[in-house]
Order: sequence, then C-alpha cells, then structure tokens
Amino acid sequence: MKLQQLRYVCEVARNDLNLSKAAQALFTSQPGVSKQILQLEDELGVKIFVRSGKRFTAVTEPGEKIIQIAQRILLEAHNLKEVTAEFHHETTGSLAVATTHTQARYALPRVVSSFMNAYPQVRLSLRQGSPTQIAEQVIGGAADLAIATEALDLYDQLVMLPCYEWNRCVVVPPDHALVKVRRLTLEEIARYPVITYDFAFTGRTQMDRTFAARGLKPDVVLTAIDADVIKTYVELGLGVGIIAHMAYDPKRDTGLVALDASHLFENSVTRIGVRRNTYLRAYVYDFIAMFAPHLTREVVDAALAGGVAPGDGPEKTTKIE
Repeated sequence: MKLQQLRYVCEVARNDLNLSKAAQALFTSQPGVSKQILQLEDELGVKIFVRSGKRFTAVTEPGEKIIQIAQRILLEAHNLKEVTAEFHHETTGSLAVATTHTQARYALPRVVSSFMNAYPQVRLSLRQGSPTQIAEQVIGGAADLAIATEALDLYDQLVMLPCYEWNRCVVVPPDHALVKVRRLTLEEIARYPVITYDFAFTGRTQMDRTFAARGLKPDVVLTAIDADVIKTYVELGLGVGIIAHMAYDPKRDTGLVALDASHLFENSVTRIGVRRNTYLRAYVYDFIAMFAPHLTREVVDAALAGGVAPGDGPEKTTKIE
C-alpha cells in the first residue's frame, strides 16, 4: 500500500468519480490512476469503486470507509511534513486561502498586504470560488483555509471560526426615487427590479428568508457572484442593488448612492473554515489573527481540539459596517 494510491482514491472521490479530472489534478494519466487504484483494491481484497466499463459509477460500501481512512492518513502525512517544516524553516512555506470574490476584493487586501510584509518567503495564493467549492478545496487539501459567509457550517470536516459580522446596503443611482425615502423598507425595495448576489453567495439565503417572512418576493432580474458586476448594472438603471455594505466605496462608486439596510436584515457572519485535525504552521495562526484579531492561537487551538467555536454570539465577533 502506497500513499500515492490513497491520494489517487481520494482525488477520484473528490472529483465526483471523474477519472479524467482526477488525473489532471494529479498531473498524471487516466490509465495510471486506474491501474494504481486496481492494485490497491487487489491488495485490500475489496472493490472501492463500482465500474461500468472503464468508468467509475459509484463508491462501494467498504469504499466509503476506505476513503474516509485514506483522507485521515493523507492528512496525518501532511501534518508530519508541516511539523518538520515548522522546525527547520519557520518563516518559509506556502499558504492557500480559498475564498469568495467579496472577501478577496473587500475584506482581505489589508490582511494580505500585512501578511506578505511579515512573511515575504511564504508563497500566498488566493483561490476564488463558490462557498461549496471553497469548503471542498480545504477538505480535499487543495487549500489551507476557507473564508466565506455561506455553506461552511454544512461541513462536519471543518472547524468553524467566526470572524466578523456585516450587513447590507441598497445601491441606486443618485436620482433614484428610493434616495428620497426617509427610512427604507422591504416593501419599498420590492417595488423595483432587484440585482443581487447569486443564491450560493454572500448571505443571499438570509436575505431571501427576510423578504419571505414579510410575504414578499422581490423581482430578482439579475444575479452575480461579484459586487462590482452588480454595481455596474445598477448604474445602467436595470434595477436596485443589494450588496454587502463593505462592497460600497464612495470614493470609487461615484455613480451610486448607498442606502443603509442594516435595520431590515439580520447580520451575517463571515467565518474561517479549518480542516479538523490539521497541523497549522505559526504563520497560518498569524494570518488568521490578522484577519480576525480575537482569533488568537489559544482560541484557535481550543476550537481545533473540540472546544466550543468562538464568536458564535455577536459579542465575540467584530462588526463591519
């Protein structure tokens, strides 16, 4: 049994049994992946995958358990390397952060700049995607940290670290009728076409629930994963935009006016997701603390050890307007 064989099994599972995608991710050939998995199955005496010709169509019952064990073994192998690197090369290495566009564009620039100045020999990469894609990248080992608002709490493999609270604003052109409204209401917003985030992104689920609770169904005419795209189409007069308040910059967004909507929606919480049982380098703790100062090494270690995740109450998180 080889670690390489376990890695191949896990990569096939992570790519929804698509051998071609798994081989591409592993920088090898599809026949090579298939051969190594077959050798592992022969050694173990069980089938991990159900086959139809050369295709994998399902995971067998013993295969499910084998994949879980393989993931733990690969994680511990990774941890061994990280421990060694920590003692030999404290300030060198790599850090991959999987996050959404909103976080990368508006919440992370200051942190990334500070981190790169503090650790110039650490190779930092930002990988953007949907919250689901972000979570799966960390679970699969392709990224070290996940930063998002939606979906991360759906994965038991991740330890959730609440970072900060935020709310929304409505953006409209300066001559829009909503600018004259003294106190914005959901009913007023629902009178106009709405442009906002795609369903999987940036607190969209919570926003929809808020309208539904008032018996309202806004006419969402356009969705995007990128607040800049939303603002572009609002400027064209295609609708009113509902975005994270931090995504509005009065110095840059001179063609728009932001109307406070924090009294209409509950605060959303952005979280960092860390894979359970993973070993974190010292510079990873520092990156987390730069992003959320209340997440000290002691707090993160307590959460990783199975304690109560910090900041699940508003008193433990920073509020960003």
